[in-house]
Amino acid sequence: MGGKRKLDFRMLGRVVKMLFRYYPRMVPISVACIFFSAITATIPAIFLEKVTTAIGVAYQNHTPWDVAKGEIMPKVFVLLAFYVLALIAVALETQLAAFITQGFLSKMRKSMFNGMQNLPIRFFDSNRHGDIMSYYTNDIDTLRQLIGQSFPTLIRAGTIVVSVFLIMLWYSLWLTLIVLAGVILMFLVSGKLGGGSAKFFMRQQKSFAAEEGYVQEMMNGQKVVKVFNHEEQAMKNFDRLNEELCQNAYRAHSYANMLGPIIMNIGNILYVVIVMVGCLLLVGKAFNPSIGVLFGVAEPVIGVGIVVAFLSMTKQFTGNINQVTQQINSIAMAMAGANRIFSLIDQQPEADEGYVTLVNAEIADDGTIRETETHTGKWAWKHPHEDGTVTYTEVKGDVRLTDVDFAYEEGKPVLHNVSVFAEPGQKVAFVGATGAGKTTITNLINRFYDIAEGKIRYDGININKIRKSDLRRSLGIVLQETNLFTGSVMDNIRYGKLDATDEECVAAAKLAGADDFITRLPQGYDTELTNNGANLSQGQRQLIAIARAAVADPPVMILDEATSSIDTRTEAIVQRGMDALMRGRTVFVIAHRLSTVRNSDVIMVLDHGRIIERGNHEKLLAQKGQYYQLYTGAFELE
Repeated sequence: MGGKRKLDFRMLGRVVKMLFRYYPRMVPISVACIFFSAITATIPAIFLEKVTTAIGVAYQNHTPWDVAKGEIMPKVFVLLAFYVLALIAVALETQLAAFITQGFLSKMRKSMFNGMQNLPIRFFDSNRHGDIMSYYTNDIDTLRQLIGQSFPTLIRAGTIVVSVFLIMLWYSLWLTLIVLAGVILMFLVSGKLGGGSAKFFMRQQKSFAAEEGYVQEMMNGQKVVKVFNHEEQAMKNFDRLNEELCQNAYRAHSYANMLGPIIMNIGNILYVVIVMVGCLLLVGKAFNPSIGVLFGVAEPVIGVGIVVAFLSMTKQFTGNINQVTQQINSIAMAMAGANRIFSLIDQQPEADEGYVTLVNAEIADDGTIRETETHTGKWAWKHPHEDGTVTYTEVKGDVRLTDVDFAYEEGKPVLHNVSVFAEPGQKVAFVGATGAGKTTITNLINRFYDIAEGKIRYDGININKIRKSDLRRSLGIVLQETNLFTGSVMDNIRYGKLDATDEECVAAAKLAGADDFITRLPQGYDTELTNNGANLSQGQRQLIAIARAAVADPPVMILDEATSSIDTRTEAIVQRGMDALMRGRTVFVIAHRLSTVRNSDVIMVLDHGRIIERGNHEKLLAQKGQYYQLYTGAFELE
């Protein structure tokens, strides 16, 4: 958190490039409108000098009012015409700015979300969900302020400053140098305070993310908090995070808020100095070098009109510089937010070099495989080769792990020399203590993580050659932690196969044993679920998750503690459905409740990432090893 951080203007340049890429016509038009309205704002200074000079000449020469009016009124009409055009330009620019700002944020959110869908599971395992949500709320909102407010202000104020500066040089070099000295002082102050502001705005955005992540954790775990009387400690932790956010925000805004008054008072002092020096030059009729004098179109002696115009321009000049410095607040926040946003967008997507795909197949009696668009209930691996030929391999569900080593973190191995052979139609169970590596094996079969050493083959094909989306489509999985999405029960079942018909979804629910309780819900299959199905019991949520896997009809099933949240009576109902679901498929089962794995063809006992025993239920009991202890101990507890 500590350390000096400065504004990263590369982020600013990247935002600008994306703006022009997304809106190649609208952005230039909007900028042109800002330029025009800004330049129009500098015209009064010229007008004031011309009118003041004309009135002074008319007064000295005792010119009749009618004659003077003939010289002044055309200038007034010209000024009025410019203001009307500026009004049109401002109206157009504000509409374009609103459209561009909201459109840009929409595209950025889409880019973040689409990119996030392609990130590996490792990213979500290593980042708190509340912290990730902060990208879409606090961080994206900083860009709204930058694009909708800061950019237009900077362009408008910068244009006015440059225009007024050139006008000043046209009229008087001496007075311009005085204004320039004051501006240099303003920028020195802005740089000093702006650097401190940027450092704490970076910390503020990180504190926002940390606090939001903590709140999200507490909301998800509110029942646990209350059960263990953790409310006081939770409040202390929140107060600490909130105080950290408060301090960082206070320091960031205190630096930023000091800028305005300081710059304004420097401008006031500069105004007084211009009055004094202008009067001295005027009274002393001193030589007044300027661009106008250089081109021979202005008098070499300063006049009243020039002094009066300079006072107006000084106010305008310093006022717009003040506006620029006031945007440091928004710019610092935006750069901090953009830095986090682009760090998410720049995350490396999940690598996938696979080229073997899963296709629907028709298999003839002689074993010939033909690819088809129609769902036949048969699948094949489509394997293109370098010579241009394509071979098809029937998906049977033969999964083999050979001498697999794996570590989530380098130097901390989780699996050691693991070999598993699951033949088509077999039910393979993994048992062992928590942390033994059971779920890790299924994560590797799904390629949520890639192995360090060894091989994993699926129907004889190295899974690294299989496209990940096709690999996962061939694997149905029911996790211990059930995730239901906002929508109807039918929608949640159909999540397993988006083109499934209502009849297929109902059949899957019946197979899983979920149909009975679903039909008793207020709207049956049309009952809306929210907040991860909070209106359902844990067991009912698990049954819907099982039905979701059933409707996908995959050749291989992975059941990770699939019945852990179901009572004994419901388990018997589900087990019948599960047996029907598993028939003809290769199934990997992870279970702590050993009664659910007794009918497995092969049971693997893991301990600290190694397979220490393997065999069927009877064989392992006869060995009286680790499985025997787990099994008999479990039943003694019952």
